[in-house]
Amino acid sequence: MRGTENQVHSWLTPARIVFYCGGMLALYVVFMGFWFYGSHGFTQSDFTHPGFDFSIFWSASYGLLNGSAAQVYDHAAFDRIQQALFADLSHGSLMPWLYPPTFLVLISPLALLPPLVMYFLFVGTGMLLCTVGTLRVSGLVGSFRGSRFAWLVVAGAPCVFVPVIFGQNALLTAGFAAFALYFMRRHPVRAGICIGLLAIKPQMAILFPLVLIAARAWRTLAAAAISAALFGALSVIVCGTQSVRLFLVNTTIARETLIEHGRSYWLASPTTFATLRESGAPLALAYAAGAAVALVAAAAVWHVWRHTRDTRLRAASFTVATLLANPYVWHYELAWLGIALACLIAIGLDKGWLRGEQSVIALAWLLPIYELFNRTAELPQIGAIVLLLTLLIIVRRTRIDGEGRDERAALAYSHAIQTIR
Repeated sequence: MRGTENQVHSWLTPARIVFYCGGMLALYVVFMGFWFYGSHGFTQSDFTHPGFDFSIFWSASYGLLNGSAAQVYDHAAFDRIQQALFADLSHGSLMPWLYPPTFLVLISPLALLPPLVMYFLFVGTGMLLCTVGTLRVSGLVGSFRGSRFAWLVVAGAPCVFVPVIFGQNALLTAGFAAFALYFMRRHPVRAGICIGLLAIKPQMAILFPLVLIAARAWRTLAAAAISAALFGALSVIVCGTQSVRLFLVNTTIARETLIEHGRSYWLASPTTFATLRESGAPLALAYAAGAAVALVAAAAVWHVWRHTRDTRLRAASFTVATLLANPYVWHYELAWLGIALACLIAIGLDKGWLRGEQSVIALAWLLPIYELFNRTAELPQIGAIVLLLTLLIIVRRTRIDGEGRDERAALAYSHAIQTIR
């Protein structure tokens, strides 16, 4: 059959994958050691410190618990709060608080305990949620024949390491997405609640309505809409109606200063928009090309969800397409890419590798590290190309698997006819 004809020699075996992940963990330790040494124990103010983004979250929690949401959304007031709480950190020119009131409500308990304690709790919760959710939706443990090291493939991946060192929320959103995709078939209401929780970063849920319609998952769609609406209403009650207006004002400032004109963002953003802006393209062309790629990604994920019921292919296409459809994606958001890679690895180990799959997966696996260091290296922005290649191999796998099913059905039908005769 065609699927068999396209299969190639496997150099991504379970043993080698575990070895690569273990080696990467060793490199993380070396990297953190050099960082610690170079910054004199993370005490130098001219060095970015681990958990830098988390210090912003902790400051926002402190501002809400000891004042109001308005002062968190006020750039000058929030700057003073951060400088007072983390005077030893080099914040430089701070951006305004860019998150919606829903996320502010979610992190409001952070300031109840010291920053270091809450950093480990926040990051640990995100890692656990993302790792367990990814293992569930990908079925990677089964593909590793029950190996106890399957978790290492997820937790040890660069797409997890990058949000951990920043203390970012990408592991939480990736975990919500993974569990939503896992629950969708058997527990539609639970899936909808997980999608509703993505109201903390609504741009990451941009394609969920599309795939739910493609899958005719009406109960999940209804549960997602209701849970997101209730979450939003709660955030307005806690933070006040003014917080919504201030959030929109701050996002406009960020778009005009950071997304459209911030080279430091372009170098670390795996998006079509950032690629074109870094290459010198005018603003209108970058937006137009980004919109075109977003439409291609949406069409691809629609195709996959309409032509297969394989949860792994659906999850992989959705997470990659979500990254491609957004104009505002940092390197730490590639935690979502980890879900797709785990699903593709599981499929490859179960069904055999197709030509080019292993190379694309290896390239995508290293992409977060490339993006992390690119703000210093200033190399060409290749993130969008890698994501498009990943989406391409998902669509091809969907097509080949579909052709294989058709051929097997035709053979079974022919055999049945011959038996009757």
